[in-house]
Formats: sequence, structure tokens, C-alpha cells
Amino acid sequence: MNHLPSFSGVKLAAETLDGISMVTPFQFNSRLSKNLNCNVYMKREDLQKVRSFKIRGAFNKINSIADKARIKGVVCASAGNHAQGFAFACNKLKIDGVVYMPTTTPIQKVEQVKMFGDKYITVELIGDFFDDCQIIAKSIAENNNKIFIHAFDDIKVIEGQGTSALEIIEQSDKKLDYLFVPIGGGGLVSGVLTVFKELSPKTKIIGLEPSGAASMTKSLENGSVYKLDHIDKFVDGAAVKKVGEIPFNCCKKFLDEIIQVPEGKICQTILDLYNKEGIVSEPAGALSIAGLEIYKGNIINKEIGVYICGGNNDIFRTPEIKERALLYAKLKHYFIINFPQRSGALKDFLNNVLGPNDDITFFEYSKKNTRDKAPAVIGIQLKNTEDFDMLVSRMKKYNFYGEYLNNKPNLLQIWIK
Repeated sequence: MNHLPSFSGVKLAAETLDGISMVTPFQFNSRLSKNLNCNVYMKREDLQKVRSFKIRGAFNKINSIADKARIKGVVCASAGNHAQGFAFACNKLKIDGVVYMPTTTPIQKVEQVKMFGDKYITVELIGDFFDDCQIIAKSIAENNNKIFIHAFDDIKVIEGQGTSALEIIEQSDKKLDYLFVPIGGGGLVSGVLTVFKELSPKTKIIGLEPSGAASMTKSLENGSVYKLDHIDKFVDGAAVKKVGEIPFNCCKKFLDEIIQVPEGKICQTILDLYNKEGIVSEPAGALSIAGLEIYKGNIINKEIGVYICGGNNDIFRTPEIKERALLYAKLKHYFIINFPQRSGALKDFLNNVLGPNDDITFFEYSKKNTRDKAPAVIGIQLKNTEDFDMLVSRMKKYNFYGEYLNNKPNLLQIWIK
């Protein structure tokens, strides 16, 4: 069993990071507090220098490397935020580094890595998923005798991330009853557990994972680190197939509870944070707040802390975020419709099937001259969820209904991509 991070190590990391990382705010949020009938405070790691907590662990680790080893350079694999912290540290410490990122990484994160690292960083895009990218990066580092800086499965990295929890302890006027922490590979939650189990052991630490990449949940159920075969990579900062051994051991020993949050719920939270607080959050950054509502029955009249762990969101992802939020809220629905191949068929559909508040957002149809009917794929946005049953009833009554696509994502993607 790997040894665990130590509280003394976190305190040393805090000294190392003094003047390097920011002491980010721990802000009271009135909207969430009122809605959930408790006191909610947000740890704003999205306001960090690299817009995520990752600067803490990356710098703490790289700074610990002996001068002789630094000359050979360092390597990391990252979906984005660790890469930015890594790049910042390499630039600050004047060490050459190579960052390997999945080919699916949002371009905004790639450009930020190059900006923070300047002449000290080279970026290579390889592999479709973080886990695939990491295997390649570790192999290259080993073959070139360079030090690999792991994003989460490293004592020094974890102790660096734990400095954010030290700040929360210092910033809290009252003892927290619950602290909600996002989990990807598990580095942040391990650092938090190290601090809170020492200084505030009665605070319950709740881990949050995206439903489509619940690798820590599966590992804890399995009793050992478990690699998922497939994941939904939408929450790119927390979508890993395999958590770290050290974080797994920390969570197995100390984590109070872990829950999964649907990606659509995360998307709605991103939109709410932007529209109501003006906070730009990436999907992983909104993960913990999205989980609050799922857990709301347990936190009434409690003191609650929650992490916004990152704000590196690509604006070009907004249409997908809105789409996922509407699908999750059951306000957007896709169907295959059987359209009679005659004049006036579309008019009949609009007049007899579509409700007064229903809006067609997608329509694809191709006339087949050899058939009486031809399929059309149609997307309809509702104003109220309760309108759905009546919509389907009218489709069937007037012989338009073919197939419902929302519960068939693979088929849906073929049509609307």
C-alpha cells in the first residue's frame, strides 16, 4: 500500500507556495443558501492564477526536484488544468517541460498552456482520452530519462492541492458541517481529506463524480483501483478511466460519502453560475455545486463549503452545454417522425401536433419518391415538462409518431451531428 500524504507535508507546501499561488476567496453565496436553506460558501479556485487549483500541486512537485534532475526536463499528461499549472511552474522555475494532452482537449486550454509556459513548454496532442495520453507520456518520459509529473497520483502534488483546504480552515468563521469536493483522479480530495481529518474531523467530506466517469465510485465498490472501459469525456477535468492509487487509499480510509452527478445537471449549473453570479465555470468546476441539490435533504441549516475548482471553459462549448441542460431537464426532445409525402403534410403537423408553446429547434427531412412516407428527424423544445405526454399523444393520433430518440443516444448522434 502506498504511503499517504501528510499534514506536515501540506504545511511545507503552503510555505513553498507563498507568493506563487493565490489565497482564493471562500465566498458566501446567498442564492444557493436561500434555495437550499443552509449557509453555502464557495472556494473560488477558478480565480487562481491559472484559473484552477492545479497550480498548487504542480509547482509543489516540480519545486521539489533536485537541480541535477531538473536539467533533463519534466513531462506531464493532462486534459488541461494540470498542464497549465505545470506550464506555469516550468516557466517560473526555468525548467524545460513537455505537455501531452488528449486530442479532444478544448483549444482554449491548449492555448493557455502555451501562454503560461512560454519558451519553456512544448505541447503535444495525442490520444483520445486522458488515460491513453498519460500512458504514452509516461513511456516517453521513462525512455528519455525525464521526470514524469503525475496530475494526481503523487504525494507532493496532493500535498500542494491540500493547501487550498488549509485556506478554507483559516477563512471559515464557523466549523463546516459538510465540504463538497469534486473528484477526477482524486488529487484534490486527497489533499482536502489530509487537512480536514487533522484540523476539522467532524466535517463530513462528500466527493462528487460525473455520472459518466464514476471511476472512484467503482473502485471503492470493487475494493481496489478499477479501470472503466468507457467514460463520458464531457467533464474533461474530471473524466478519467482510472483514479490514482494514493487517492484511492485516501478516499477508502477517510472519505465520508461519494455521489454521482448527471452531466446534464452539471450543464445547468454552469449556466446558472454564469447567468446569476457572473461566474465562468468549467464542467469540473461546477461539479460540486451541481451535487448540492442532489444532497439537499441532508444539509438543511448546515454550514456548507463547496469547491469551484476551475474556470477554464471554452465559449465554443456553450451550445453543447445548453443542449445537455435542456435534455436533462426534459425540455428538449428528439423524434423520428413519419411524414406523408404529400403537399401540406408539414402544415398539418404544425397545426395539429405542435403545441402553442412548443418550438422546433431541429428538422431534417429527405423526400423519397418511391415511398408513401419518409422519416424526418425533429427536435422540439418545450416550455413545460408536462407538455411532453400531450405532444406524443397528438403525434400518435395523427399518425406522425415514429420513434423517440432521447433514450437512444447513439442513434441520436448519428442524426444530429
